[in-house]
Amino acid sequence: MPRTLIRNGLLITADSQNRVYPGNLLIEDGNIAALGAVESSAEQTIDASGMWILPGFVQTHIHLCQTLFRGLADDLELLDWLRQRIWPLEAAHNEDSLYWSARLAIAELLKGGTTTILSMETVRHTERVFQALEESGVRAAAGKCIMDMGDTPAPLQEKSQKALDESLLLFKRWHGAAQGRIRYAFAPRFALSCSREVLEEIGREAAAHQCLVHTHASENRKEVELVREMTGCRNVEYFHDLRLTSPRLFLAHCIWLDDREISILKETGTRLTHCPSSNLKLASGIADITRYRRENLALSLGADGAACNNNLDMFQEMRLAALLQKTLHGPAAIEAKDVFRMATIDGARALGLEREIGSLEEGKRADLAVFDPRRVTCWPFHDVYSTLVYSGKIENVRHVFVDGRLLVRDGSLAQQDEQEILRKSDEALRALLPRAEKLGFR
Repeated sequence: MPRTLIRNGLLITADSQNRVYPGNLLIEDGNIAALGAVESSAEQTIDASGMWILPGFVQTHIHLCQTLFRGLADDLELLDWLRQRIWPLEAAHNEDSLYWSARLAIAELLKGGTTTILSMETVRHTERVFQALEESGVRAAAGKCIMDMGDTPAPLQEKSQKALDESLLLFKRWHGAAQGRIRYAFAPRFALSCSREVLEEIGREAAAHQCLVHTHASENRKEVELVREMTGCRNVEYFHDLRLTSPRLFLAHCIWLDDREISILKETGTRLTHCPSSNLKLASGIADITRYRRENLALSLGADGAACNNNLDMFQEMRLAALLQKTLHGPAAIEAKDVFRMATIDGARALGLEREIGSLEEGKRADLAVFDPRRVTCWPFHDVYSTLVYSGKIENVRHVFVDGRLLVRDGSLAQQDEQEILRKSDEALRALLPRAEKLGFR
């Protein structure tokens, strides 16, 4: 890996003092070796004059497996969206289509400055997603979706023990792979598709292996009602009763929480992922993250999937996260600087990686992006955080590094063939759709 010097940029560190200052950044052996007035010989030099150097974004709720379904599941609320579109489409995946869906998603994420993700896949063929993660260079925690009950297409139906056994095999094969860049996360879909027994066993295995658990909760009012009918509890109360709540548990969405659930989340350190675009597109509601922040809940951001967003753009998630809270609580509800931290160091902290990534500091892994604000959509600019959160776009991202490896150069994929990804993913989708129609897609 070449020793790299990024010169003459503005360093937006997201460190504990939120320092912003001009300087250079030296990458050595995949780490940030020095920042500031650095002069050093390097095999690779990038001129960042007029540009900003920032930590790579951390997205804590993604579905790589759904990227092929972009635009195929519009104008539906959550449960119909799952039953009529997403489950038949996921059930139609084979190894090839899942691999190219993941490759397509990772390409979009990297080009937008996202360097770390937490992703839930579908029931089958998850090995191929991990292969795509390993090849692409992105940092990730991911897991096979577990669904051992519910009215789903036959290919998504799985016996509890088989689902657990396959998850453990994937854990043993991939947790810590790629020099620690890839980790495993158990991924029960949500309370309505998982038996109590399988959730309890996931809790035991996650505790034994100190492994993340990634699921959905309290996304939709009807979902909350059905969980209460099934369990006698609301979502968070149910997970707490199963001893799942802990800093290892990630709950995506969490729109419809009551006071008791908020107290549980605070007491247990359970992680919440806010997905504003998805919440709006499925008409699920607006999460009151202003209150969650006031309660000191562990909160980060994710785009969810391209089938309910319909993109994986962290700039859009930051913008909406800020604007929606202003609608609820007034214009001073949340500052752009705080939203930027949610997208960087707060996401890293939620994943337990704050000592490795999430800010520009000496000794951390060199996961970073170079942002060019010299575009008509950002000009003129006065405050860096305002520009990033309210005006930034994928097109402003010029270079992206993960582990010190240059993955995006001058806005283009440096290690992958983008045209091949587009061609192969299109071929995979055209082959998948007839299979999905036979499984109930409409």
